[in-house]
Amino acid sequence: MLKTRIISAVVLAPLILAGIYVGGVWLDALMLVAAGLMGWEWARLCSSGRFLPGGILVILTLIGVPFAFALEVSQHAFIELLIGTALVLLVNFFVHRPQALWFAGGTLYIGLAVLSFLWLREIPGQGRALVFWVLAVVWAVDIGAYFTGRGIGGPKLAPTISPNKTWAGLIGGAVFAALVSGIAAEWLEKPLFLMICAGAFLAVVAQGGDLLESWCKRRFGVKDSSHLIPGHGGILDRVDGLLAVLPLVFVFFWVMEARV
Repeated sequence: MLKTRIISAVVLAPLILAGIYVGGVWLDALMLVAAGLMGWEWARLCSSGRFLPGGILVILTLIGVPFAFALEVSQHAFIELLIGTALVLLVNFFVHRPQALWFAGGTLYIGLAVLSFLWLREIPGQGRALVFWVLAVVWAVDIGAYFTGRGIGGPKLAPTISPNKTWAGLIGGAVFAALVSGIAAEWLEKPLFLMICAGAFLAVVAQGGDLLESWCKRRFGVKDSSHLIPGHGGILDRVDGLLAVLPLVFVFFWVMEARV
């Protein structure tokens, strides 16, 4: 399993990083595909592994966010997301009532993360570096939590939600994330102490996002959001922590920029 996970990461990571680095049409295409697939996965997850017709609106709404950026009307993306989410809720209230709130909640949650990612990437002068920093922190959390959790073991973090997660893994992930974030402080021209604290805090948020998706999967009796990525499951399984982190990072830097 670990070998498969590593191979998948080695194949996919360069494509993702290249798209972020180059930007433009390549990033637009990457985000359109990712947003659509995450919408498909979420609709299936909330329907216990099936795809109900109401899920089409989820996909269209999430695709609309990067599409607005591709058309260079990013200022309308948030409005599109809100309108799309409202339509998802309204239509599914009549078509698939038990799933309506789940469809809409996931659409807004994923959409805000996609929006935050694209807005961060557009920040003049430092957008690309900020996105790479966020990815590095979240990947450091996953790597640190995996190896320290397996190596040390100990008390479970949330045994009824995710039996494999331990407190040692959470602490190890936070330490790894803090170190990576601290190393990036000079590159981003930010205070060292602030970056170390930010890395540790985002590690906890990322683990919370991971647990949230695990809880949703248990709620609907689904093991993985899909099987698109060998060794990892689906895209949502791979980016669950990132989805939780991105809106917080964007709000933080938006507030910081507004104060300058």
